[in-house]
Amino acid sequence: MEGWARDLRLGARALLRARGFTIVAVVSVALGVGANSALFTVTNALLLKPLRYPDADRIAIIWQRSPGLNVPQDWLSVGQYLDIEADSQVFDQVAAAIGVSVNLTGSASPERVDGARVSSSFFPLFGAAPALGRVFAAEEDDPGRPATVILSDGFWRRRFGADPSVLGRTLSLNGSPFTIVGVMPPDFSLDREVMPPVNGIDHADFLLPLPLPASARGTRDREDYNVFARLKRGVSTVRAQQEMDLVAGRMKRTYPAAYPPNGGLTISLVPLLTQVTGDVRLALLVLTGAVGFVLLIACGNVANLLLSRAAVREKELAIRAAVGASRFQLMRQLMTESLLLFLAGGALGLALAVAGVVLLRRAGPAALPRLGEIGVDLRVVAFTVAVSLCTAVVFGTVPALRASRADPNAALKEGGRGSAGTSAWGLGHDRLRRLLVAGEVALSLVLLVGAGLLVRSYQRILSASPGFDPHNVLTFRLSLPAYRYGTPEAVAGFFRTLDDRLRALPGVEYVGANYLLPLSPVALGWEPISIEGYVPKATGEDLVISSSGYVNADYFRAMRIPLLAGRFFTPQDTRDAPRVAIVNDRLAARFWPGEPALGKRLRRGNDGPWYTVMGVVADDKEYQADREPPIRVYFTLEQLVVGTRYLAIRSAVPPAALTAAITRQIRALDPDLPVFDVATMEQRLRVSLARRRFATLLLGASATLALVLAGIGIFGVASYWTSQRTREIGIRMAMGASGPAIQRLVFRQAAVPVALGAGFGLALAAALGRVLSRFLFGVGLADPVTFGVVPVLLAGIALVACYLPARRASRVDPLAAVRQE
Repeated sequence: MEGWARDLRLGARALLRARGFTIVAVVSVALGVGANSALFTVTNALLLKPLRYPDADRIAIIWQRSPGLNVPQDWLSVGQYLDIEADSQVFDQVAAAIGVSVNLTGSASPERVDGARVSSSFFPLFGAAPALGRVFAAEEDDPGRPATVILSDGFWRRRFGADPSVLGRTLSLNGSPFTIVGVMPPDFSLDREVMPPVNGIDHADFLLPLPLPASARGTRDREDYNVFARLKRGVSTVRAQQEMDLVAGRMKRTYPAAYPPNGGLTISLVPLLTQVTGDVRLALLVLTGAVGFVLLIACGNVANLLLSRAAVREKELAIRAAVGASRFQLMRQLMTESLLLFLAGGALGLALAVAGVVLLRRAGPAALPRLGEIGVDLRVVAFTVAVSLCTAVVFGTVPALRASRADPNAALKEGGRGSAGTSAWGLGHDRLRRLLVAGEVALSLVLLVGAGLLVRSYQRILSASPGFDPHNVLTFRLSLPAYRYGTPEAVAGFFRTLDDRLRALPGVEYVGANYLLPLSPVALGWEPISIEGYVPKATGEDLVISSSGYVNADYFRAMRIPLLAGRFFTPQDTRDAPRVAIVNDRLAARFWPGEPALGKRLRRGNDGPWYTVMGVVADDKEYQADREPPIRVYFTLEQLVVGTRYLAIRSAVPPAALTAAITRQIRALDPDLPVFDVATMEQRLRVSLARRRFATLLLGASATLALVLAGIGIFGVASYWTSQRTREIGIRMAMGASGPAIQRLVFRQAAVPVALGAGFGLALAAALGRVLSRFLFGVGLADPVTFGVVPVLLAGIALVACYLPARRASRVDPLAAVRQE
C-alpha cells in the first residue's frame, strides 16, 4: 500500500507539471465517458429499471392479432377477456381496462378529463393499495351497483387541494354523479405504462368500475379492452404463451363465425416493460453503439497522448531504470498516472452527464416513455466508475508496457536526440500512433455517415407533402355527452349550428370535421370493409382492413386535400339520401387498377348497406409523417353521426387569434361543454416527428463530438511528428527546402492514417448501414450525397488539424534546430 500511495503522489505531481497534456487527456476522457453516462441514464430508466409495481417483471399485457386481416396488434373483446380469465392456469390475476374520456362539470369551467374503467382484479394485479379509502370490491364488477370513482393523486391535489375529507363527495362525470371512495398514492402511475391507448388517452385522472355481465362471454364484436395478467411465480413467458395458443384454439373452435379461417386469431403475451419501451429499444441500442464509438475515439486520443508522453519521458524512465527501478515499478507508476487521468476524466464526465440529463429531459419528446424517470442514480455512478477503470486498464496498459520495456543504455546514449524513427522507441511506436488515428477516423466516419443519413431522411420527410396543408389550421376536439344529446338528430343539429356560427367569424374560411385527424397519436381509424366484386386472394377472404374517416362536407377543403376525381361530400348527403363514400388514391389503385373508382360500391364489415364511391382524393399521412399512407375510405358525418369529433378551422389569420372567439361561440351554445386537445396542425406535425428529430439530434451530436475528437487526434499526431523531427526539418531547410515543401511533408504524414481510416470507415459504414434502414425515409443506404459529403468534411477537418503543426514546422530555424540537437 505504501508503494501505491507513493505512486499516487508522484503521478499527481507529474500530471500537474504537464498541465497541457493533462487537460487535453482529461477533457477527452470526460467527453467520451460523459456521453456514455448520459445515454446510460436513458437506457437505465427505460430498459433496466423495473416498472413501479411490485414484481413488475411478472406483469404482461395480452394482445390479439389477425394475420389474415393484416391486424398486427389489437385489443380484446369482453368475451375474450372472460375466456382467458376462466381458462388459463398460468396467471395469478387477469384484469381488464378500457380508457374513458368524459366531461367534468359542476364548476365554473368545464373540463375534459381522462380515466379508465377497470375490473376489481386490476388493483391486486398491480399491487396497488389506496392512500385514502378503498379500491373496488369484486361485487362492483357486476352491473347495477352504485356509481363509484377512485381519484389519482395528481387529480385529487389539483381538483380538491389534497383535502383528506374528499371521501363520500360526488363527482359529476358526463352529467352523472359518482361517489368518491378512494384516492391512489402518488407513486401509483397510470400513465403510458398501462393505459390502453383508446381515444388518445395516455394517463388516467380517475378510475371507474368495469361491470361485465356473465352473458357477455359470447360478446366478440367490441374489441376495445386492454387485458393484463400477472404470471404465477415460476411460470415463464414462453410457458404462458403456449397456454394462450391453446386458449386461442378453443376460441376459434367455439366461435367459428367470429374468427374466420382467412383472418385467423393469435393471442400474444408481451411483458409490460417491453410494451412500454416499444420501438424505443432499437433506437437506444443504435445510440448506445454511437456513444460507444465516441468513447473509443476519446480513449484512442488518450492512448496516443500517453504514447507521445512516454516517448518524451524516455530519458527520465531510463534513468529510473538505471538507478534500480524494476520494470514492474515503472509499469505500476505509469498505470497509476493512467488511472488518475481516467478517473479525473470520469468525474468530469459524470458532471457533464448530469448536465446532459437535464438537457435530455428538456429536449426529449413528450411521447418518450418514462421520460420523467431519467436521472443519475447509484447505478449510473457505478457505470461511470466502471467505464473509467476499464478504459484506464485497456488503453493505459499498452503505453505503459512499451515505455517500461525501453532499453536504458540505448536511451541514455541517444540522450533524446534524433527522430522517433532512430530513437529507442523506433518506428513501431510511430506506426501504432498512426493506427490509433486511423481507427479514430474510421469510427468518426461511421458516425458521420449515420448522422448524415438520418439528417437527409429528416429533410426528405419535411420536404414531402403530408397530403394536406397544415398552415393556418386550428384544431380542437368536442365530445357531446349522451345524457344531453341522446339522438343523432340532436348531435347533428348542434354541430350544424356551431358550424354556422364558426363560419361567420372574421378570418374563418372553412370549418372541417373528422372523427380522427391525420397524425393522431392513436391508430383508431381502421375497420373492416367489403369491396363489391373483389376477388379474394385466399378462400373465404372477403374483408379488407381500411383506415376510415368520418368527415363533414368542408373537411377536405379545410385540410386542402386535393380532389382527384368525382366530388366532395355536400350538405345534401343526408341520412335520407343515397349512401356515399370517398376513397383515397391508394384504395382506388389497389382494388380498381386501370379503371375509374366512381360508381363502385363498398360497405362496412360484411353486412349492412352498400356505399357508392362518388369521389377520389389524394393520400394523406394518417398516423405519422414518416410512414406511408394507408388505404382509406371516408364516410360523411351527415349519414354516420358521431358525437365526438375534431374540428379543423382553416383561417386567413393566425390560428391562435381565433381560439378565444371559438371558445365563446361554443360556450354560448353549451356552457358545460369543454374544448380540449387544442393545437394547430403544424404543432401536430412537429409532435409526430419529435422522436425522429430527437434521435437525429442525439446521433448528430455524437458524430460532431467524434469529429472534434478525431481532429484532436490528427492534430496530436502531426504535432508529435513535427516535434520529434525538428532536427530533420532543420537539415532539410538548410539544404534548401522551402516552407511550403515542409508543410506538404507534414500533410503527407497525416494523410496516410486519415486515408487508411477513411477507407476502412466507408466499408464499415456500408456494412452497418442496414442497422439504420428502418429509421430511414426516402433515402437509400448508399445515399450518394451522404457518402460524398462526409469524406470531404473529414478531409477538411484533417487539413485544419494539420495546419498549425505544418505552419510551425515551416518556420523552424535551421541553425537553432541543429544546435539544439
